[in-house]
Amino acid sequence: MTQSEFLKIVIPLKDKVYRLSKRLLTSREEAEDATQEVLVKLWNKKQDLKQYKSIEALTMTLTKNYCLDRLKSKQASNLQLVHSNYTSREAGLDKATEDRDRLRWVEKIINQLPEKQRMVIQLREIEELEFEEIAKIMEITPENARVVLSRARKALREEIEKINNYGITKY
Repeated sequence: MTQSEFLKIVIPLKDKVYRLSKRLLTSREEAEDATQEVLVKLWNKKQDLKQYKSIEALTMTLTKNYCLDRLKSKQASNLQLVHSNYTSREAGLDKATEDRDRLRWVEKIINQLPEKQRMVIQLREIEELEFEEIAKIMEITPENARVVLSRARKALREEIEKINNYGITKY
């Protein structure tokens, strides 16, 4: 694969790599480092990339594995939640504040989900991948990916209902 082919195929995936890294690592700095590391790994494998059916699936799998390794490392204990992806330009100040609060609650709930559910939510709802692609990345069946997503959505819905009903939560 030439440099121009690499730039054309792999670099557009950079934002998806960052978003998945951010979801798993929750730190902007860690996500930026993960993105850079994954792109370097792909560059080092550029001659072998043509043998893969889906470079995007390979990229997301590399990202997932890198992030999980980071979370298992000793440095992961220093990660902190920093979320700055949301900005509201059109909403009034009160609405913007309310939206940010809701987003924080959803973010906290998602981060409390089991790892597999967190990843499926990210890949399906944020990255908008198909279940077949999610299955490849997570090394599960597409049916299992659907079940995991359903359970994650149910858990999110239940926690949001608790918050909306002023129920006691663990957050």
